[in-house]
Amino acid sequence: MKIAIASDHRGVRVKGQILAQIEELGHTALDFGPEETHSVDYPDYAFQVAEAVSSGEVDRGILICGTGMGMCIAANKFCGVRAVTCHDDVTAEYSRRHNNANVMCLSADMLGDRLLDRIVEIWLRTEFEGGRHQRRLEKIANWENTYGCIRTASAATETCTGAERNGSEGNGVPVIVAAPDNVQ
Repeated sequence: MKIAIASDHRGVRVKGQILAQIEELGHTALDFGPEETHSVDYPDYAFQVAEAVSSGEVDRGILICGTGMGMCIAANKFCGVRAVTCHDDVTAEYSRRHNNANVMCLSADMLGDRLLDRIVEIWLRTEFEGGRHQRRLEKIANWENTYGCIRTASAATETCTGAERNGSEGNGVPVIVAAPDNVQ
């Protein structure tokens, strides 16, 4: 299996540990950065890994930041990406069994080395069960195909504010939206 991995500055040490583990388990790891621990913005790295998963360049992705949550939010903007935060054996196993998660997001600050190793191994070895879970994933894919999502960063051609998107008072933060005819 080909796995893309990236972190923010807080996850560089953990990323190195996981890169070695991926190779030990017989998989190919692609390091999408960063190399240094100076401050970086996690979305820049999450988008690279999510785009690689969405395009089929890699089979799965692993992202690491302080909590794992920011990376997860960013990665899930891309079509076909099913990013999850995992914090124990159960979330790692069931994210694969029931959700066929293809991007795992981890906390560099809240998980010890032994637990991280166990979570990564479980997540890489667990197969998707299919069945009723496949039907649910197909509903998500159909929604993405009908209403649009981002396949590549270059496909994002339109922005709106949160208020425009959901019809409520927004905070004015631009949100990337790809119209259905822009989906590649």
